[in-house]
Amino acid sequence: MKFEDLGLSQYLLRAICGEGYETATPIQAQAIPIVLEGHDLMGCAQTGTGKTAAFALPTLHALAGDKRTKLRKRPIRSLVLAPTRELAVQVTASFAKYGKFTQLHTTTIYGGVNQNPQVRALQKGVDIVVATPGRLLDLMNQGHVDLKQVEILILDEADQMLDMGFLPDLKRIVDAVPNDRQTLMFSATMPDAIRRLAGQWLDDPKHLQVSPNSSPVETVKQSVFFVNTHHKPQMLTHYLQNTAWERTLVFARTKHGADKIVKQLVRDGIRAAAIHGNKSQNARARTLEQFKSNRPPVLVATDIAARGLDVNSVSHVINYELPEVPEVYVHRIGRTGRAGASGIATSFCGGEERGRLRQIERLTRRAIDVEVTHAEYALPERSNTGAKGDSPRPRRSSGRKFYGKKPQSGSTRPKSPKAGTQKSGGQANSSKPRRPKRRPRPAKTGE
Repeated sequence: MKFEDLGLSQYLLRAICGEGYETATPIQAQAIPIVLEGHDLMGCAQTGTGKTAAFALPTLHALAGDKRTKLRKRPIRSLVLAPTRELAVQVTASFAKYGKFTQLHTTTIYGGVNQNPQVRALQKGVDIVVATPGRLLDLMNQGHVDLKQVEILILDEADQMLDMGFLPDLKRIVDAVPNDRQTLMFSATMPDAIRRLAGQWLDDPKHLQVSPNSSPVETVKQSVFFVNTHHKPQMLTHYLQNTAWERTLVFARTKHGADKIVKQLVRDGIRAAAIHGNKSQNARARTLEQFKSNRPPVLVATDIAARGLDVNSVSHVINYELPEVPEVYVHRIGRTGRAGASGIATSFCGGEERGRLRQIERLTRRAIDVEVTHAEYALPERSNTGAKGDSPRPRRSSGRKFYGKKPQSGSTRPKSPKAGTQKSGGQANSSKPRRPKRRPRPAKTGE
């Protein structure tokens, strides 16, 4: 379906045409008419399918025709909540891009930077606020934010905000927004628990699921290497040196782990940079600009980059460590294969991560192709691998008692204690001779 058939204003169609967009994606084609009719909406679609435009375009259409856009001190009429700074900045850029021929003003509120520029923007008056919950609540408590005239409330990547512990903040923010509002909720995954909670905030919502819940994009080729955990750094270097990649994103589980991977890659002669929550906002912005450049470094990131990071031509996504939550895997590999392009998603699975791999395959309803791992870095045979590590599982004892016969070579039966040894605390002591007791000194005679 073409955008001109969706009932959008000429100002928006002009901006869309200038960006080179002609045909709406399935989530856009189905969501935009529902939102324009004023319904609450719960939308679920694969990452990279254009969810931002699905709520930004009808929101701009609804607000642009109001006379309040000409007021000098305009109220906040739409609030968009996002889980991360990067996603908030990206959503704001989309609103500015689509609404550049309207008179609507948009601003971003997020932590990690000085709040004064954000406060000044609010004081001038804005129509649309895109915010992370923590900083928004801080400014609300300081009296800088008034949400009493919000008409459209949007929760982007709602499940991640709840998983990140934002639920108390979200409840306080939602309570500050009028009940007579339109509420939109979008995410790539929508677990049942989130649906139940959303039922408290949405009024008779329309449910829209364009693709199977938690399904990855078909244009992404998925594969897995079974790698000894201790050899993952060497395996990553080997893979990057022997693969034709354009722009590669490596996911680590922790901030310290991401920094450690970057140091290893730099030592091996590969340009790399890290992005995670411990980095300042300015440092993160500089790193993203480098990653978007014509000479990008390998970007090593925590799951802060798993949602909403929209960078063109990401050819490879590498799961250096598999995520503990299987839904996060879908978001990670969604950084490649965006807007119909092809991409490659590769995972390094250690012995202790097999259970996570099985959960991911159950969630996505597909078996991930197994690649041949370099012999030097490969795991031992699967039958000999324990559940908690890469070392072979010890054989179990038969359970039969041992009556003094010498055990055969390789037996796991306990050996008889050697002569001259004693057990103390369940372990045999050294066979050194005992030190003789010291003779008592003779009593003093008083001389």
